[in-house]
Amino acid sequence: MLSAEEWTILTLSLKVGGVAMAAVLPLAFALAWVLARARFPGKLLLDAVVHLPLVVPPVVTGWVLLLAFGPNGPVGGVLERWFGVTVLFRWTGAAIAAGIMALPLMVRAMRLSIEAVDRRLESAARTLGAGPARVFWTLTLPLSLPGVLAGAVLGFARSIGEFGATITFVSNVPGQTQTLPLAIYSALQQPGAEAMVWRLSAISVALSLVALVASELLTRRVRRGLHVL
Repeated sequence: MLSAEEWTILTLSLKVGGVAMAAVLPLAFALAWVLARARFPGKLLLDAVVHLPLVVPPVVTGWVLLLAFGPNGPVGGVLERWFGVTVLFRWTGAAIAAGIMALPLMVRAMRLSIEAVDRRLESAARTLGAGPARVFWTLTLPLSLPGVLAGAVLGFARSIGEFGATITFVSNVPGQTQTLPLAIYSALQQPGAEAMVWRLSAISVALSLVALVASELLTRRVRRGLHVL
């Protein structure tokens, strides 16, 4: 059985992961669409920037977020002066860090799904009188939807497992920013907390396993659908 503290950690992790995934989802899909379909100067650079969080140390990402959202940062200063809002040491900041780290995985999964849609089907629909918007909503999006959902699932899993950028950006505050990986890290520093480490680690592994299985099932559905077409 989980203690009240552990339930709080789990609930906070799910909230941070869910908000991060939902907030980043539209941006991830838009970037995936641009990278899959558009041609423009600087596309290679945009692709590199989108995937940068995958290769730079997470601590660097957290430091950049701290500079941007700090009291004197270009974003944090505006939020605090105009709206009286700060994301430092709050769960919203943890969601921002998690969303940034999850963005590349989401974009990659969605981009592959969009690129897999046969453009001849879209051309045929347009020759039959369908406009670009109708082609997108009735053909392109439904065909790529399993990949979009797979990207969302991977983004959620990555969000609840985020550590480096979160602890650098918003620290490790119980009840506010202490998600599962941060709680495991804290428990490892406490004598006699091995049982808590085991429980939280088991939950983390279970959530990650479920997310990976769900993503794989969705990916297979995309392949089956394309095979039928």
